[in-house]
Amino acid sequence: MADRTTSSITIGADPSTITAVIADFAAYPEWAGQVKSAEVLTTGDDGRPATVRFVLDAGVISDEYTLGYRWSGDEAVDWQIVEAGKMVSGLTGSYRLAGVDGRTDVTYELAVDLKVPMIGMIKRKAEKVIVDTALKGLKKRVEGR
Repeated sequence: MADRTTSSITIGADPSTITAVIADFAAYPEWAGQVKSAEVLTTGDDGRPATVRFVLDAGVISDEYTLGYRWSGDEAVDWQIVEAGKMVSGLTGSYRLAGVDGRTDVTYELAVDLKVPMIGMIKRKAEKVIVDTALKGLKKRVEGR
């Protein structure tokens, strides 16, 4: 999983407000276009989701899988696949949040490995669509509250 797709956006809110939206997985189908459903399976000691089952339809990447989450306060959240799907064999990612003057720079990093062969350029394009759509959706969701 050497190739990662990374993108950033500035959101007009503090990190804790943004982290609350990120942790509200049940609402993902409302703003994260490719996510058709997300179900929290377990929570951690901090009360935040620890494992989440997803149904994803991102065009060329369509699958169901479970991710495990590690939260670092309101500064970061990392995830990795804990139960692969039929198509997705590996998935790691993170949100990094840096708040300054009531605004927050959010960086999203994603790497996807597939069980089926796919030209690297097509896979990276799919990752970029997922990342860009998620960041724009997150910004709209947070700033529209």
